[in-house]
Amino acid sequence: MDIAKEIDNLRQLKVPELVARYETVYGKPPRVKNREWLWKRIAWKIQEQRFGGLSETARKRLEELIAEIKLPVGEQKRTISGKLRDTSKPDEPAVGSTISRQWRGQEIQAKVVEGGFEWNGVVYRSLSAVAQAVTGAHWNGKLFFGLVSRKKAK
Repeated sequence: MDIAKEIDNLRQLKVPELVARYETVYGKPPRVKNREWLWKRIAWKIQEQRFGGLSETARKRLEELIAEIKLPVGEQKRTISGKLRDTSKPDEPAVGSTISRQWRGQEIQAKVVEGGFEWNGVVYRSLSAVAQAVTGAHWNGKLFFGLVSRKKAK
């Protein structure tokens, strides 16, 4: 069946039918029984199965965005699939080290701590967040602190 036709058919189904279809597609019962939510999730899964899911680039970017979200401590190590992830990055400075830079006549020092970077007593999830707190503008944190050159930052 044509994918567009199949999705149109999903929109016509009642909640109990959508719940049954969700269980077929995902292999488990839905946690929500809202009609709109159900047909959209089923449509996404059908398209993912037929055309493939997110590209590796999109997945990596999504992981970066998730890392920027302030979550309760136990959830900071989860990925989009719900699995625990390794929070250490090979290109990150070691925990306990201090990164510094001169900015507008002021010495800016960020200490690398578990789960982020501390500046002025506040822990930020990324160097970019520290740079934004310092300058008030969005910066690539590694570029701001001179850890990469402009060419490598892109």
